[in-house]
Amino acid sequence: MIERRIIVALDVSDAASLEQVVFAIPPEVCRLKIGKELFTALGPRSVEICHRAGHEVFLDLKFHDIPNTCAMAVRAAARLGVWMVNVHCSGGGDMLQAASDVLMGESHRPLLVGVTVLTSMDSESLREVGVLRSVEDQVCAFAALASDAGLDGLVCSAKEAFDLRALYDADFCLVTPGIRPAWAAANDQLRVATPHEAIVAGSDYLVIGRPITQAKDPRAALDRIIRELG
Repeated sequence: MIERRIIVALDVSDAASLEQVVFAIPPEVCRLKIGKELFTALGPRSVEICHRAGHEVFLDLKFHDIPNTCAMAVRAAARLGVWMVNVHCSGGGDMLQAASDVLMGESHRPLLVGVTVLTSMDSESLREVGVLRSVEDQVCAFAALASDAGLDGLVCSAKEAFDLRALYDADFCLVTPGIRPAWAAANDQLRVATPHEAIVAGSDYLVIGRPITQAKDPRAALDRIIRELG
């Protein structure tokens, strides 16, 4: 069902604002993403509030550390009962493998996806941090690391999703942030796409934040996006 492919990014930082959003959106039409701002403000309580409202949670903390530290963080996320958790592929193959391996013994195993290149970055941004590859080549290199380590998929922009979908089968999920409906502002995102463009490119899950959470009526904004997807 197309509606369950939408992940609403919770760009809030207090419990009252969180509850206002999560209880306004029925869990059968989307999933929710908790990022650094919200988790830093409320910690595991943010996950509990979402679960209490019946929602599945993508914990988007982009773990990136030495292999053991990253693995223990991923295990802690699994024990919170989240649906999906991510790590940053720039941590390297050993870190990705450790994160994947630690979930094998858990009674609840969330989907584990690897972050490639942030959608706020372009090739010039990569050169600033010493990466001479193009965005597309860097994403493909990270994809290979993630696949070899047994991750369930990637976080990538719609710009790379088309090529990645041709390389990996349907079991390797593609999560696409930087989604902006045509009627919404791009804000600080550079590599953006509309919801329809991302689905056509091969994305499995669409992360959409401010166009929904900052709308006067978040449910109405979400419903509008769903209608546009057909």
